[in-house]
Amino acid sequence: MDRSKSETSIDMGKATKAVPVPVPVPVPQPAWKRGVSIFDFILRVCGLVAALAATATMGTTDQTLPFFTQFFQFQASYDDLPTFTFFVVANAIASGYLLLSMPFSIVAIVRPHASGVKLLLLILDTVVMGLTTAAAAAAAAIVYLAHNGNSNTNWFAICQQFNDFCQRVSGAVVASFIAAVLFICLVVLSAVALRRAH
Repeated sequence: MDRSKSETSIDMGKATKAVPVPVPVPVPQPAWKRGVSIFDFILRVCGLVAALAATATMGTTDQTLPFFTQFFQFQASYDDLPTFTFFVVANAIASGYLLLSMPFSIVAIVRPHASGVKLLLLILDTVVMGLTTAAAAAAAAIVYLAHNGNSNTNWFAICQQFNDFCQRVSGAVVASFIAAVLFICLVVLSAVALRRAH
């Protein structure tokens, strides 16, 4: 009887022995998220510069030839063509959007896990990317005709006469395509960051 009591007491002692509970150690968040957000901000600054350059260059393009007749004065201006007007408006919208999106990009740097802000920027970046690409492509078609003309439709090349005008609009189109490429980089970067966050 005494022996069974002693065994019972030993078993109870073993059962009540404290088992150490592991304390969860906070895992440091990867630094790549903050790095992606910083790169996103840099791309927005570069895109803003390119879109502003395209808007300002096209919006101030105007050339008047030094000779004229009694009834005609030979002048070329961006607002003579609706395509160039659309180009200026689209790139101005892109510039304003990039400027307004920078505070949100800074929030994404401070709070790398704010997926809601990144998702909003991804959607708006995609919309403005489409607008900028459409404007650049339409203007590029007009610039091509201005340089080469089209003999099938009797559209003559005007860049031999309006050389300064063509150089400026060509530079504006190149700047707009640079902005469009930067928007594509922003969209891809945001999509990859959101994908890896989940």
